[in-house]
Amino acid sequence: MKSLVRWGATLGLIGSTLLGTVFVGNVPVLALTEQQVKEKLDSVPVYLITNSQGLPLSRPLPQGNNGQKSTGSVTGVYLSRQEAQSFIKELQNVKGKDPKMDEVVKSLQVTAVPLGVIYQQLQQSKNQPNRLLFAFKPVDTEVKGAMDLLRQSGQQVNQFKSVPVFAVRFSPEQGYVPIQLKADNQQLIPLFLSKQDAQGLLNQVKSKYPKADIQVIDVDGVIKTLQDKNDNWLSQVVLVPSPESREYIKTLPREGNKPATPAGGGNKPAATPKRP
Repeated sequence: MKSLVRWGATLGLIGSTLLGTVFVGNVPVLALTEQQVKEKLDSVPVYLITNSQGLPLSRPLPQGNNGQKSTGSVTGVYLSRQEAQSFIKELQNVKGKDPKMDEVVKSLQVTAVPLGVIYQQLQQSKNQPNRLLFAFKPVDTEVKGAMDLLRQSGQQVNQFKSVPVFAVRFSPEQGYVPIQLKADNQQLIPLFLSKQDAQGLLNQVKSKYPKADIQVIDVDGVIKTLQDKNDNWLSQVVLVPSPESREYIKTLPREGNKPATPAGGGNKPAATPKRP
């Protein structure tokens, strides 16, 4: 959880005011290491359903096509804490015939972990036959928003199988709109887990850049790009959690028992626009 707290200050700057700037500066073209990818993913809290021992609720993988029984298991990873809590309530409202199982269900809880921890676990266990896999459960409204944007761009889509990520571009032919933090002149390229947040940034730059739009990507594509590409802008990428998750981050105690810097709150330092 410390990984999330460390991002509190940065998310506070991003969440308070999002103003577009033009990316300026020369950054060495270096591939990101696995640890750097993890650190970027650590900004996003995801939610597991765990038992009283802190172990995630999981189920065995289905039997393979060759008839062999799988030895792995899968657990759900929620992007919304509220949706994870709702699922637990549904389970608890169903009374079974096994008192022991009912007791287990009563003990279920929602546990938040940084997305980077899930990524790290997958990397470490990818060659293990009995590995624990993770089935991501994106927020329905964000999936709908992503599909609406894709259809507006002329694409025919019937479903979206991954977690949608929203990026604001100067135009479909140009790069992503970055922000510059006034506190330290740091420039970041935000990738949003919320269409609402992306729309807020788009609204601020649309008058100056009429062709600006929101590109829909997915978290798998983001991770693959961070792993494989050597593009210089990748060092500026920051994943911005949803408003719900930023509110959750506010509640986390900071290291040394000091309160965490609120995401989207506090003194509200602003990003500043900058002309090309």
